[in-house]
Amino acid sequence: MTTRLDPRYAGYRYPAEIIATAVWLYFRFPLSLRMVEDLR
Repeated sequence: MTTRLDPRYAGYRYPAEIIATAVWLYFRFPLSLRMVEDLR
């Protein structure tokens, strides 16, 4: 897997695409700990 280096993500362990997807999911599906516990 090769990705071009983005200076905004320099020094991070994961590729920029994974970071961007994680941030998108975090804001798209805001789950608090209480909401996660209620899912069980």
